[in-house]
Amino acid sequence: MHPASEQLTAPGGLAERLAGLRSAAGLKATELAASLGWARSKVSKIENGGQIPSEQDIRDWTGATGHPGVTDELIAMLRQVQEIHTRWRRRLREGGQASVQRDIDELTRASARIRNFQVAIIPGLLQTAGYIHGIASQVSAVFGTTDINATVSARLGRQQILYDPEPRQFEFIFTEAALYMPPCPRAAMLAQLDRLMAMDLENVTIGIIPMGTELVMSPLNGFMILDDLLVIESYAYQDQVGGEMAETLARIFDALMSESATGEDARRLIAKAAQSMRQE
Repeated sequence: MHPASEQLTAPGGLAERLAGLRSAAGLKATELAASLGWARSKVSKIENGGQIPSEQDIRDWTGATGHPGVTDELIAMLRQVQEIHTRWRRRLREGGQASVQRDIDELTRASARIRNFQVAIIPGLLQTAGYIHGIASQVSAVFGTTDINATVSARLGRQQILYDPEPRQFEFIFTEAALYMPPCPRAAMLAQLDRLMAMDLENVTIGIIPMGTELVMSPLNGFMILDDLLVIESYAYQDQVGGEMAETLARIFDALMSESATGEDARRLIAKAAQSMRQE
């Protein structure tokens, strides 16, 4: 599958073409947004791949930058990106979440170094059955998938890779907030925290970014790096990207790890969250 956001932001892709039109017109991103009556950040989001424009957005953009003649070409590019997102949603509805988990499992098993950052959830390879069920239920509510139990089984099956004799290095980072925002019942979340406390494998590093940490970099979404392949999942799509983008996120991952509590410091944060939840 050709990832939608990769196509959107690839050299010569839609985002770059739109940015080029704006630059050629001598407009700053905020100036173009103001001229179109948009939110100040909308132009930057589109150019950075954080937001897919609508067809009307493109018409407005080409008109405001003085290049209405390329409108049809850019709309055709947009429709290719939209089709990729549509195929991803269709795959979830028809193949279910479990098939996606199996694909990720194959990629993970082919990797020697697995790095995973999540903003406000526990990384998949560390999740318990109850926690997975909560996440899968949320996705089911969005897409109407019905394979929740199969998804739980598939994700638990993926976790065997942590104990495989083949040498692999696992590095996980998430924020302390993930310890306090359960996507599952309280009892299931306590079991999840116990699992984190008991995780004591030499090939596994868990980093927790404490609340109040002033971050050098603040990523807006979770991501996983399998050797040199970047994988980004959301409710709407899954992207697999190599090259410069993967290298950039690898540097960000290292910066986040340097800000994280690890070892006994991480366990203290987990124990604190568990105590707070039991008291409540």
